[in-house]
Amino acid sequence: MVSRIHELVSDHSQFIIATHSPIIMAYPSAKIVELTGDGMQEVNLEETQHYQVMKQFFDDPDRMMHHLLKP
Repeated sequence: MVSRIHELVSDHSQFIIATHSPIIMAYPSAKIVELTGDGMQEVNLEETQHYQVMKQFFDDPDRMMHHLLKP
């Protein structure tokens, strides 16, 4: 999907994408706008909750799985 987006952007297409995917949010020059109860705010990828959760998982997958699978 990211490679197809890149092809279309190279042909001057623009996109508005609602996603939880840090991979899609990491697209070069992407403008990330976070919607909260306080309104809209532009943020960096590393500030998004979705990035932080994925980073925690990759930093320590055993710990994350422990929390996800506990009764």
